[in-house]
Amino acid sequence: MVTSHHEAAHRIFQDRPELLVPVFRILDVPLPAKASVDVLSADVTEMRPLERRVDSVLRVKPSDGGDGFLLAIEAQGRRDRDKAVSWAYYLSHLKAKYNCPALLLVICPDKATADWAAGPFRLGPEGWTALSVHPLVLGPGNVPVITDPEEAARDLPLATFSAMTHGRDGGAPDILEALALALGTADPESAEYYSELLEIGLGDTRARETWRKLMVSSYFPGRGTLFEEKFLEGKAEGKAEGTAEVVLRVLQNRGIPASNDIRDRVMDCRDLDELGRWLDRAFHVTSAEELFDGE
Repeated sequence: MVTSHHEAAHRIFQDRPELLVPVFRILDVPLPAKASVDVLSADVTEMRPLERRVDSVLRVKPSDGGDGFLLAIEAQGRRDRDKAVSWAYYLSHLKAKYNCPALLLVICPDKATADWAAGPFRLGPEGWTALSVHPLVLGPGNVPVITDPEEAARDLPLATFSAMTHGRDGGAPDILEALALALGTADPESAEYYSELLEIGLGDTRARETWRKLMVSSYFPGRGTLFEEKFLEGKAEGKAEGTAEVVLRVLQNRGIPASNDIRDRVMDCRDLDELGRWLDRAFHVTSAEELFDGE
């Protein structure tokens, strides 16, 4: 699983390459029909100590065996005057290494950074352009806002990417609510993947707290949702570990810290009835210690 909001912004393309179809449509770049996508090494280092690493590199190949291209993906959170040189290096090195044309896609969380990242960046002495870099850019200005739950359910990768991109916008709560409702109709594996990816991708924003609250209400037992399914599955199989993880996850999503002692007590418990009581309380307590009130 991804570990940072920076990684989430580009990792979704590795895990869910079908996102490239609507993204390339947004960018007005033709994508080969029925193309296959392979993840390549992101390391574009030639020799030490010159270490350079692009966030993600994908190879897009048409199904008919024709010429494809490489797609280097960078998540960029701010303006950086040194990036033009790095991006030129990425593209040149990838072309030389794989003998394949390369494009650069830059993902930006705000419009100002996106406007800057669009370039073009011209390299060379004053008055002469030796090399010019023209990135493709995704940001709040061109990523669609998805507030219809049915539309979000039809394309979960794009809806999740939309929520990450517009997480700092005033309309973020409507986007998040639509996605939460859409995940309620998705298969458990997809629901868990996208909910966790978005929580990480939102970073340190107010939208992240909104998303946590939505996930708690969406997974409340009794609604046939992911938490309930995991709980009932664990109960049927006589396994307590999965239920214990759900108890701690509910606390985490509600922003309630749990000490190591409390986490150990929950994870060490093998009494499914007791875990069920703790799970019920986890949705209402104001501190983790309250899980054990009266015991």
